[in-house]
Amino acid sequence: MFLVPFVPPLARGTKPFIPSSHNIINHTLYPNLYPSLFCSRNKLSQIGLFNTGGSEMAYEEAIAALTKLLSEKADLGDIAAAKIKQLTADLEADASKPFNPDGRILTGFAHFKTEKFQKNPDLYGELAKGQSPKFLVFACSDSRVCPSHVLDFQPGEAFVVRNIANMVPPYDKTKYSGTGAAIEYAVLHLKVENIVVVGHSCCGGIKGLMSIPDDGTTASEFIENWVQICTPAKSKVKSDASVSEFSDQCTNCEKEAVNVSLGNLLTYPFVRDAVVKKTLFLKGAHYNFVKGTFDLWDLDFKICASVYV
Repeated sequence: MFLVPFVPPLARGTKPFIPSSHNIINHTLYPNLYPSLFCSRNKLSQIGLFNTGGSEMAYEEAIAALTKLLSEKADLGDIAAAKIKQLTADLEADASKPFNPDGRILTGFAHFKTEKFQKNPDLYGELAKGQSPKFLVFACSDSRVCPSHVLDFQPGEAFVVRNIANMVPPYDKTKYSGTGAAIEYAVLHLKVENIVVVGHSCCGGIKGLMSIPDDGTTASEFIENWVQICTPAKSKVKSDASVSEFSDQCTNCEKEAVNVSLGNLLTYPFVRDAVVKKTLFLKGAHYNFVKGTFDLWDLDFKICASVYV
């Protein structure tokens, strides 16, 4: 549904006026229109009047269609103007209301239930019996990089662990027991076949790691201690004299940190054994949400079977 401002009927033989992207209506041409409609495309977006789902062509087509309709049926002009005036007032009133977190959560679930849960009874019926995901995915907590959304995972496809900068710490029963429990459950109980560590562009955690002074001084209670898991990645990037721009160093570190995490996965005996037996595969990835690209790679660690004493 496209909501567009009222354009008065044109004189017979006049070529329809189609507004440009940034000048919706010239109020000097139509001085009797509702004043609040004389605004930029951005303003219309703010009040919800301009809504094309990102399609500029669809918006202009809608404007042209309304112009044509009103040029053919001039008697609809007053009715359209009145409705648009009321609609604009309603939308501006809604925009002024404070954000309702409970409402957002409940409407989100309602949409999920009607559009997904109720439309896929076979899928959710099977999931009620258990899960057998093929992937364990480590992803960042960043709100822009949800792996289920980016990789189109359906419910039951991926067991997901998210944390700051998508890092996998080395095996440590005390210090990193939460991460260890997730890996152990995924590998030994769910029998996942792939572990994927997904880094991403503009990662705040990696930027924080790259910004830690050489003397190790920290300014946070948890964040800097956590991201130092991938200090080897920082050291490797810093040693490359050919990359001097900080932003480029951060981009390189986003990928190198993934490789460090893949190496850390092999410190977990059950992961190492499964990799040696070729029942488990480790993959690194990097999602660039600025460019809309996704890189996927494997690492050949040339590992041998574990030796227990």
